[in-house]
Amino acid sequence: MRSKLFVPCSRPDFFGKALAGEADALSFDLEDAVAADVKQAARERLVELLRSDRAASSNKRMIVRVNAPDTPFFTEDLAALASVRIDIVNIPKTESPAAVRDVAAQMDALGLAADLLVNIETARGRAQAEAIADAHPRVVGLQAGLNDLFAPLGIDRYDSRHVHAALWSIRLAAGDAGRFAYDGAWPDLGDEDGFRAEAALARSLGFLGKSCIHPRQVAIANSVFGDNPAVLAEARRIVAAAREAEAAGRGAFRLAGRMIDRPMVARAEALLAADRMEGGG
Repeated sequence: MRSKLFVPCSRPDFFGKALAGEADALSFDLEDAVAADVKQAARERLVELLRSDRAASSNKRMIVRVNAPDTPFFTEDLAALASVRIDIVNIPKTESPAAVRDVAAQMDALGLAADLLVNIETARGRAQAEAIADAHPRVVGLQAGLNDLFAPLGIDRYDSRHVHAALWSIRLAAGDAGRFAYDGAWPDLGDEDGFRAEAALARSLGFLGKSCIHPRQVAIANSVFGDNPAVLAEARRIVAAAREAEAAGRGAFRLAGRMIDRPMVARAEALLAADRMEGGG
């Protein structure tokens, strides 16, 4: 899931273009991109799309960002998704593990079979990030929401030092729970160099991919998060050598002059697992 394109559900004219585009995943937005007075209409349009043949035949991951659980729109969002194809429900403004468990319980009651991608976009949510990531088996990852996280605190969104600190913290929280971390949106559509630089930073920290708010950002995200064939080949060599070492009763081992230990093997396994997730075999 190198790239995830936000698609506002208030703009059904975007649906076809998004399905035909190059993004690995589509994140249909019922939250910030939809005004309160049109949320019901937007929800109905989304359900119509997700029931269609063109959605059923798509190999993209289908994600829906619902409204926050403490809003009057959340219950209706979940109920509408119970009868359609959806891979991941994206929960915004999450601040406690109890809130995650409550969402999962409501999904169970509705028979909604989907994973959870949980946004970390408040200071309180960041303080609970480790527990949130480990709150329920449905949680597959944490997503950084830096725009919402930084603005009320007066933090400069475009200072890479602050971005690194926040992404580092969220990545460690996700990793501690064995979940992936996913990067959020870059707000300046006119600054493609900034988008690329932030994506490269996220990639260097082990994030799975980056959110896009315009189709032209998708190609950049796919390029930055695409795996180099040489890197994958090296990962396969490390995993194969690790299996041989384990069979021989050894832990750390040497490979091509380098000492390989368990953390390096785990990183290689994670790279190969991500490649399989994207259909790379």
